[in-house]
Amino acid sequence: MLEAAELRCERGGRTLFSGLAFTLGSGALLRIAGPNGRGKTSLLRILCGLLEPAAGEVRWKGAPIRELREEFARQLVYLGHAPAVKDDLTAAENLSIACRLSGFPATEKSIHAALETLGVPPQALVKKLSQGQRRRSALARLVLSESVPLWLLDEPLAALDAAAAALVTGLVAEHVRRGGMAAFTTHQEAGFAGVPVSVLDLDAFDA
Repeated sequence: MLEAAELRCERGGRTLFSGLAFTLGSGALLRIAGPNGRGKTSLLRILCGLLEPAAGEVRWKGAPIRELREEFARQLVYLGHAPAVKDDLTAAENLSIACRLSGFPATEKSIHAALETLGVPPQALVKKLSQGQRRRSALARLVLSESVPLWLLDEPLAALDAAAAALVTGLVAEHVRRGGMAAFTTHQEAGFAGVPVSVLDLDAFDA
């Protein structure tokens, strides 16, 4: 279980939110909502340990994540709103590196299959891909992350056409049905194949 306890976030001398608390258990899907600049990306970065909160703490299975460090990192997939890919590598090389860094190296065959599932040519240089293909090449990591319990996704549907968006929401829904958990942000309306979505509105945690 992931737990946020009385979180406060400050950026540029301004408090974005305070007193934020929630729990996310197995089989749960959470949408983090709020207008631009309200702290949605900052909250996801706090939840995965990339950003320290100004107050409060994040716990994984009851233990503060700052104490778990790499143990917690192996339990999650975090995909930011910008594809973290290197232009001069192929889509397959980028995905292979991402998997190794996460502690779950994948075979060449499985990497190619994941990319092809998302409609990305594995041997294409990333710099030659469209924005949608670049985004899908990063999202292909989800296909390889069935055993990772926690998915934190920042704008996973950005730059995707309707077919690709449906594929990604299907992957998330299946993950949750398997007992995984996910939190995401999005500016787009999205259904998750019958999986209920809870909403955390950051406007409810005024500075």
